[in-house]
Amino acid sequence: MSTGVYGTTRPADVAINDVDIFYTYTPSREVAPTIPIQRLNPNNVLSPLLHPDDVSGNLPIFGGLYNLTLPANNFSTKGFYTVVIRPKELRFDLADCGVLSAYPNNRCLVFRKSDLPAQLRGNDALNGYRVEYFDSNGNKVPNLFRIITSSNSCEPVAQNLQNTIAVTTRYSFNDSADLIFCTVTPSSSSTVRPNARPFLGNRGQSISLTNTFFNPITIEIEMVDHDFDTLALGIFGNQSKSIVDGKYTIYDENNNIYKQFNLYEIQDQFTSEPLYEVREEVTNVDFSKNFNNITT
Repeated sequence: MSTGVYGTTRPADVAINDVDIFYTYTPSREVAPTIPIQRLNPNNVLSPLLHPDDVSGNLPIFGGLYNLTLPANNFSTKGFYTVVIRPKELRFDLADCGVLSAYPNNRCLVFRKSDLPAQLRGNDALNGYRVEYFDSNGNKVPNLFRIITSSNSCEPVAQNLQNTIAVTTRYSFNDSADLIFCTVTPSSSSTVRPNARPFLGNRGQSISLTNTFFNPITIEIEMVDHDFDTLALGIFGNQSKSIVDGKYTIYDENNNIYKQFNLYEIQDQFTSEPLYEVREEVTNVDFSKNFNNITT
């Protein structure tokens, strides 16, 4: 008899505040985007859905499933929109890269609580977040990141060290302090190179802090003049043709006028021979051609 490991990785509970949404626009696939990247407020375009099974009489939020609403004032132009939904990113400077007073071998990152939103200032609120680094030119260091394994409020403590080369700024835990002490992985030397410590950052260095609750999603949206429903109106919808004035009218599913055209012929001016049949869309709709008016 063998014993195996069963189960799957549980998805994270993603809140609206954990999401960043950006989009850009191009009128054609053949040209580069014509507007800079724009940001959407997730609280304005995302709405949670409720789980069908109640808990103690209340319907909880169905985790991971949200309704996305695209505002008409941002997505009204015909063309291609690329929407990116990704984990929320915070950018700020490192307060320090220090050690605990009681455990000086544990090198960690120190953040200011003022750089973080309120929901991330509590103990262990940053667990699982990813830290990435920017160089002095503002360019992100490629493929370099650290994962936070614990985060606790801390305060600096002064210590007199005999070895002046050692780190002089150390920290101790204090839940009412204004700093957060974060352990990360990897943070210790490998057995192959015990004297080479992993890079954790420098005091004042710019970093980005990103949650790892979900993978980024890219959606391409094409805005067009017609969809399947409006195209079907011209094929299967109710239509009428006025014999006297040549008004050709197409109606929607409620028999409202959807499109109206003038139908006429162009004849040769000398022989009166018909040359073309023309269907021309009108700008001033003749509402006397209402479907109910002409069929009653």
